[in-house]
Amino acid sequence: MIEWYFEYEIHKNRPGLLGDISSLIGMLGINITTINGVDNARRGLLLNCENEEQIARLESILNTMDNITVTKYRQPKLRDRLAVRHGRYIQRDADDKKTFRFVRDELGLLVDFMAELMKKEGHKLIGIRGMPRVGKTESIVAASVCANKRWIFVSSTLIKQTVRSQLIQDEYSEHNVFILDGIVSTKRANEKHWQLVREIMSIPATKVVEHPDIFVSQSEYTLDDFDYIIELRNDDEEEIKYDLVDEIEMEKRNHFSMFDF
Repeated sequence: MIEWYFEYEIHKNRPGLLGDISSLIGMLGINITTINGVDNARRGLLLNCENEEQIARLESILNTMDNITVTKYRQPKLRDRLAVRHGRYIQRDADDKKTFRFVRDELGLLVDFMAELMKKEGHKLIGIRGMPRVGKTESIVAASVCANKRWIFVSSTLIKQTVRSQLIQDEYSEHNVFILDGIVSTKRANEKHWQLVREIMSIPATKVVEHPDIFVSQSEYTLDDFDYIIELRNDDEEEIKYDLVDEIEMEKRNHFSMFDF
């Protein structure tokens, strides 16, 4: 069986339109796995069929219908699956294709997206930008749980300020998710911590760095080393200002004591 993603835009949503399209798909011997609205006037479908000719016939027939326009038909990408699952598309930067944008109301979609990335084997370096208290660390931890992965804080301010210089043996695992806070690592860590960071980067596992821009500003790593960049805002209008981020993070550190491993 071949899986396909099909999407069409509705120009005039008359009664029975979805039923007619579903009946047509069934008559062509195509199974509908999932169907959902993915935008104000668009509907996305995950389909299973035996060959590509069935999909080509479906597209040809739908293109003759005045009420709709076929916008996508392809083998499904991760963004397609999540769009059908959540009823909305992940926003992607038009110029930088590895940058994805979310707002706080989309935390469920963000967690699902990161969990799918974490399920993939091998090295992945993910950066996440956002103002303090927007939900970055909590989303990373929730995604780790969804992916059935153990999370390891290498540097963090979630509960106490954590700056680690070594791991215990079972933590050196490709099945773990390693979490770093770029501000803590660059402002408060020593050379032992950075040696640990280099060791972790060589592990074929997922690494997530909060505040990646600050992380790369004082390390040997660059933004080109990141496979994905995620931006999380309270709303679409919020601007991520790193001078304010640094100031708030410093205030948080003053309320927590640092401990080393």
